[in-house]
Amino acid sequence: METKVTEKKVKQAKKTSSKKRNKTFIIVLALLVIFGAWFGLTKYVHGKHHEETDDAQVEANSSPVIPRISGYVLQVRIKDNQPVHKGDTLLVLDDRDLKLKLAQAEAALAIAQSNLEAAKATTNAANSNIATSKAAVSTANAQIDAARVNVWRTTQDYNRYANLIKDHSITQQQYEQALAAKQLAERQLQVLIDQGNQVSQQTNVVSSQSNATSQQIGIAASVIKQKQVDIEDAKLNLSYAIIIAPEDGLVSKVNVQPGQFLQAGQALFIIVLNDDIWVAANFKETQFNKMKIGQKVIVYADAFPDHSFEAQLTSFAPATGARFALLPPDNSSGNFVKVVQRLSVKIEFTNKADSLIKQIRPGMNVSVDVHLD
Repeated sequence: METKVTEKKVKQAKKTSSKKRNKTFIIVLALLVIFGAWFGLTKYVHGKHHEETDDAQVEANSSPVIPRISGYVLQVRIKDNQPVHKGDTLLVLDDRDLKLKLAQAEAALAIAQSNLEAAKATTNAANSNIATSKAAVSTANAQIDAARVNVWRTTQDYNRYANLIKDHSITQQQYEQALAAKQLAERQLQVLIDQGNQVSQQTNVVSSQSNATSQQIGIAASVIKQKQVDIEDAKLNLSYAIIIAPEDGLVSKVNVQPGQFLQAGQALFIIVLNDDIWVAANFKETQFNKMKIGQKVIVYADAFPDHSFEAQLTSFAPATGARFALLPPDNSSGNFVKVVQRLSVKIEFTNKADSLIKQIRPGMNVSVDVHLD
């Protein structure tokens, strides 16, 4: 009897335990269903008003440090990761050869200025010779006029004596004297005419020389301008021997040592301008139907997972990233496989007073949440 009673109690206990387990399972299942429904509904509602992506990184402007002239490094005045300000001296190149070129340019300018003064002096002398030649021409013309008068007078005397000799009114000696005076006056006139022609030719030669020297003044003035430009160029190259920071920022790794030879245009290192940073987020093309410029964005940095940064959507890229690839895809060249493309979005921080923004560095991974409302 006792055995049967015990078996009944065991069966009743099993039934009671089974009922309790069924109730617990039902309650847990109900809670899971409720939680799953609530989670799914929350995600659905959130998805209607938000667009998220973790394909995002912090970006910043950077300025490469590039020497404008070739030369050997004399001094390196910065270190890795050092903050610099605009105008700070970064590197100093050996400028001895540049100073020599500047001295050569200044000497060439002095020579050009001396040539100009010499050309001016030559021109003044030529102008003086022109005045002298013109005076000589005037004197020669006056002498020619006097000689012509003398020729006319002696010719008249000769004609009278020629008529008188026919009547034997004068002696043969008087006739010959008149003839000789006439011939002498004519020869003197011819000599003066020849001398006048020579003086005129000399005047023309002096005038040509004066024009040539005047042109030399213009050439010398042009040479002076050229030498002045050479001096400015030498001074500019000399100033390039000191390489300064173009903007405020942080210096990257400096792979430059004293004594190293640098080529003009060689990229040395980078200055990251971290005062103005933003986020470049890559969204799928299926996420763009409700995104607009000006929408609020919350940014979560992997480095600060418990902190949210306030930001704003400011612009969209003009094309997908594939268009800017080195080898853009060409779907007409083979079998087409549709791939969802991503478009970059620029997101700028709005709360500049946030102290953690200064600790964010370009290249850090972030997640963004765009509020569509």
